[in-house]
Formats: sequence, C-alpha cells, structure tokens
Amino acid sequence: MVAAPIAIKLKGDKLAPIASVTLASARTSALAARPDVITAQELEKEARGRGLRYSFDIKSKGKTFEVGIDTRTSKLLENKPDGPNAD
Repeated sequence: MVAAPIAIKLKGDKLAPIASVTLASARTSALAARPDVITAQELEKEARGRGLRYSFDIKSKGKTFEVGIDTRTSKLLENKPDGPNAD
C-alpha cells in the first residue's frame, strides 16, 4: 500500500468538522479497497442529500479509479474506474 504525499490538498476541507471519520482513516479504507497511489482527494456532499463522502482518485495499474468512503461509517461506497472511457 502506497500513501500519497501529504502535499495533496483535500478539496472541500471546510466540511471536515462535520465528518465523523478522519481523512487519515478514510485514506486507509480507500487504500485497503484499491491499493496504489492517491492522486486527488475530496470531501463532498453526497448526491441526493444523503450526507458526506470522501472521494479519492487512485492510480492503479495504469488506470484512475474513484474510491468513495462514507464519512460516518468509513464504509466503501464506490470503487470504479474514473473517466469517460471507464469500462
């Protein structure tokens, strides 16, 4: 498991005070689901008002995957190829 450099800024960091799960814990969960290198990270409102999620772009085996982690439970919400040709 390879962690991204600390220099990657968390987009949406103003929402962090209302997240129950820390960024560090969410990163650990995301890398457990999709081991490799985090290239981007975001804390965002979930579609249809269901709450917040951490979203990570993880570069793995030449592709970028979007991995979503619930901010209340640290459960995996999404782990799929990202982008227009994601199949």
